[in-house]
Amino acid sequence: MAPILYPVTNEKAIGLIESQNTLTFVVEKNATKPQIKKEVEELFEVKVASVNTLITPSGKKRAYVKLKEGFKADDVAAKLKIV
Repeated sequence: MAPILYPVTNEKAIGLIESQNTLTFVVEKNATKPQIKKEVEELFEVKVASVNTLITPSGKKRAYVKLKEGFKADDVAAKLKIV
């Protein structure tokens, strides 16, 4: 079972891509940070610096995935067709 469900495409998420090289995904509620990191690295062929998660008031779990230097969140966003 893949922990990543879909990318978040709101204004804040797009801003994070540009300002902090960070992608935002909605993930399975039981997904762990190492699972999310592994999945992003395999799917998009990038290296992940850190993963932060939170549960939204609506009950969905979000993962903020910061990419390492040398990898562009813009490129991944273009692959996902969100920018």
